[in-house]
Amino acid sequence: MARIPLLSEDSLSPEQRRVYNKVVSGPRGEVVGPLRAALHSPELADHWQGFGEQLRYHTSLPHKLTELAIIMVGRHWNSQVEWAIHADIARRAGLSEALMEAIRTCAPPTFEDPDEAIVYEYTRETLQHGDVSEAAYQAAHDRFDAVGIVELTALVGYYSLVAMTLNSHDVPVPRGLDDLLPPVAGMGRGNRLLAKLAPARAEPS
Repeated sequence: MARIPLLSEDSLSPEQRRVYNKVVSGPRGEVVGPLRAALHSPELADHWQGFGEQLRYHTSLPHKLTELAIIMVGRHWNSQVEWAIHADIARRAGLSEALMEAIRTCAPPTFEDPDEAIVYEYTRETLQHGDVSEAAYQAAHDRFDAVGIVELTALVGYYSLVAMTLNSHDVPVPRGLDDLLPPVAGMGRGNRLLAKLAPARAEPS
């Protein structure tokens, strides 16, 4: 059960209703995940939904790569809701089951697509260190240019906010979604360990 009341459609104030309608008429099609909590502050929720829509649907990065970064953020922060919602989206966007399972279990992944490898390492280092090595930065810059790495960095930060909101308020996993993350040893409220994503496995020569 959520720690915070999750507003029902028939209990919304006029300002909350305005934001709700904007979300359901947009590409999301429904109010789900952190917006269920953010609606308590409709002005915040309005900015939130617009920022999230831009990063999720309208960056220069291919959809498959944005979803790769999102599920990595969900794994890092142990966000069951973020993972459950985006795992199926990531599959449909073209991520392989082998790569997704490596992320889910924090095992070293291998890559056939060099773009996936670049995004993985940039995202992994950002999550683990709050910064990236010169090698990871240069690889991402060379491939995606300044626009792409600005968007990727913002995406990692935004979905970290999403994960923290979902975890802190105990927003429940939506019904019908059962692709969940295995626990990290030591997890539990007050003793929550972050998942440590593994560096990519070297390609066989």
